[in-house]
Amino acid sequence: MHGWIIIDKPLGLGSTQGVSAVKRALREGGYPKVKVGHGGTLDPLATGVLPIALGEATKLAGRMLDASKIYDFTISFGTETDGLDAEGAVVATSDVRPTLAEVEAILPRFTGPIAQIPPAYSAIKIDGKRAYDRARAGEVVEMKAREVEVYSLQFLPGTGRGTARVAGAGGGSPPAQQALDNADSPLHQPAAGPPPRPGEELGDITLTAHVSKGTYIRSLARDISHALGTVGHVTMLRRTKAGPFGLDRAISLDILENHAKARTLEDICLPLEAGLDDIPALVLTPDLARLIRQGRVLDGIAADEGLHCAWDEHGPVALVNVEDGNVRVVRGFNL
Repeated sequence: MHGWIIIDKPLGLGSTQGVSAVKRALREGGYPKVKVGHGGTLDPLATGVLPIALGEATKLAGRMLDASKIYDFTISFGTETDGLDAEGAVVATSDVRPTLAEVEAILPRFTGPIAQIPPAYSAIKIDGKRAYDRARAGEVVEMKAREVEVYSLQFLPGTGRGTARVAGAGGGSPPAQQALDNADSPLHQPAAGPPPRPGEELGDITLTAHVSKGTYIRSLARDISHALGTVGHVTMLRRTKAGPFGLDRAISLDILENHAKARTLEDICLPLEAGLDDIPALVLTPDLARLIRQGRVLDGIAADEGLHCAWDEHGPVALVNVEDGNVRVVRGFNL
């Protein structure tokens, strides 16, 4: 088993628990033991695409971490928490609520290269210790700004709700209860409803963002809220794409379990090269493929410069880089 199982991660499950679920499925199905890892952490309060790499595909997990991601997320205005999500304690409130026109006008400021301060409750290491461990221990955590890129950021039609229809606006439910309300759907979808009326103040808004690695959606929600003259926190976060993998390829844990019991996990395991859909193939003769497997450098190869997946008649051989007609191995596959 060398490839990818794409999990539609449910609410409350950690990324390492997703890895454990796949390992358990392999054991229950009687499959040979292989290395298993995930291709990008997803918060327990988030749902959506979680790529799980098996066997030789784990060599591509680092590349998956560097890939861009797409998220749908809901900002609930009026309350900010220390974790910038529904699990945190309230640290600031505001009676200001933006209109849809104000939200749309502010989004271009957060599109393109931006400087962003990550949340204190994040997995970033500070002097060898996770920031969230320091924050939970009561330390004042100073996070440094980092450069990230937001390729696109837009309002998700049909998801903004007026303040008269939102729990928690002007009192009401606490942030944690709002998160539970938004999680009623098994897929943790944004709450849909009639579109906001022109000039109507919004209690929440759902956006979709295509972002570079290292971008924190919770920080993006905080900064958008501040730019609108209010405060806010994330009550729904769903990853709809990670690198080349989208929700159309993702399966639930129930489906994973059913395939484990039927011993048909290969039916839901995408091939290793599915993680390389965004780079070109370099087809080699058997003799050249043998040299690549030995780690040799090929010269005089007519191919575009950059990263390629080298193939022979049997399948992928290695991840290679082409420069000045020379082909060098980046990562070899033992298939």
